[in-house]
Amino acid sequence: MTIRILVDADACPVKEEIYRVAYRLSVPVTIVSNSPFRVPDHPLISKIVVSDGFDAADDWIAEASDAKAIVITGDILLADRCLKAGATVIANNGKPFTTSSIGAAIATRAIMADLRAGLGEGIGGPKPFGKEDRSRFLQALDVAVGKLLRAA
Repeated sequence: MTIRILVDADACPVKEEIYRVAYRLSVPVTIVSNSPFRVPDHPLISKIVVSDGFDAADDWIAEASDAKAIVITGDILLADRCLKAGATVIANNGKPFTTSSIGAAIATRAIMADLRAGLGEGIGGPKPFGKEDRSRFLQALDVAVGKLLRAA
């Protein structure tokens, strides 16, 4: 199986950046979503529209993940599943999920969920997505693709 990029696309703010890297490095991309939307008409880009069932996109991505996949997601629990399958996982803001960092990310997610349940939505959330995040993402994706290409 060849190196490929799997994208948890429904809330992904960096699809255009993914396409640019894919074109430049000739790496196929699969966009996975619960609802249809436009993707470039290009032989490297494919889309999978799954049912609107709970976690249907996550299930598809996790099952397709392996050591030759780079998964793009902001979903911590999906990241954990993909890491367990051997995939490289990068958040939408460019921060990598790793086997050594995923436990802390899951714990933080649980704490924040508890705080929101107890205090309501007024506790704030992550900072807005910015240019630095986009730049960090592009760099992280370039590094991840380069690493897998060298290993292949």
